[in-house]
Amino acid sequence: MRYILKKALSMVLTLFVVSLCVFLAFSLIPGDPVTKMFGTEATPQLIAQYREKMGLNDPILVRYFRWFTAFLKGDMGTSYDYKMPVANMLTEKIPITLTLAVMSFVIMILVSIPLGIYTAKHENGIIDHIISVINQVIMAIPPFFSGILLTFFFGVILKIFTPGGFVSYTKNVNEFLKYLILPAFAIALPKAAMATKLLRGSVIDEAGKDYTRTAYSRGNTTNAVLYLHVLKNAMIPVITFMGMALADMVAGSIVIEQVFGIPGISRILLSSINNRDYPVVEAIIMGVAIMVLVINLLVDIIYRIIDPRIEVEK
Repeated sequence: MRYILKKALSMVLTLFVVSLCVFLAFSLIPGDPVTKMFGTEATPQLIAQYREKMGLNDPILVRYFRWFTAFLKGDMGTSYDYKMPVANMLTEKIPITLTLAVMSFVIMILVSIPLGIYTAKHENGIIDHIISVINQVIMAIPPFFSGILLTFFFGVILKIFTPGGFVSYTKNVNEFLKYLILPAFAIALPKAAMATKLLRGSVIDEAGKDYTRTAYSRGNTTNAVLYLHVLKNAMIPVITFMGMALADMVAGSIVIEQVFGIPGISRILLSSINNRDYPVVEAIIMGVAIMVLVINLLVDIIYRIIDPRIEVEK
């Protein structure tokens, strides 16, 4: 329990630092959101009136603590551009991005774990070498470029789906998931290649340790030693990597949405940056930061459960 409390406290402190950096960064960026709102119709009197109304004339730390305390209460502020609560704007978009990230994570697990175990069991075999070469190629290709290739091949050549098309989950869940499969593969494949390589090396390393030889001496089969003894220890670094990969996939989903024309939070994020709609941008960045921190906390907890030998810092 003490271990979890320390990690949770560290997460809260990190969130505070991130929130401060995010707010200060957007507050110091040149450009005035009020001027952007009214464009050519902006006058000095109108700008001064709305800056006062929106609290932009207050000291920066006063604005920060007002925004941060409101955010902790669930109030993400009001969009300068859309004149509506930010939370309402993101309600329909967040499930799209999160679903894409989760699908990518599931694909990574389904691909990497069987391949990692298989290549470790058949070390230096033909299949092992082929998979190793494929892994190197996949890891060298950025997800956005993989997305372009997948769109061209499956959309333009095979015409399996319509590039740029999309079906909302509110209309048809099955069609919605179908449109996310290729983007999810584009995000997952590089991570799956890395996880496969990591698991292979970890299994081979654990298989050469004394406890495996002891297990064999007791009459256990290769599969019994692998699945009952080796794999548990070999998965520890892999789980850590997968936790980091899931956090990265949340951010990766925002990028790949642009390639496939998926109306997730990426469109709102880019338009808000261009329009200096800072409440929206800050809310999205904070949301992503919270998800990353929560994922890291869960990974630490799982890591501790799998290997109780990890010492808690005093």
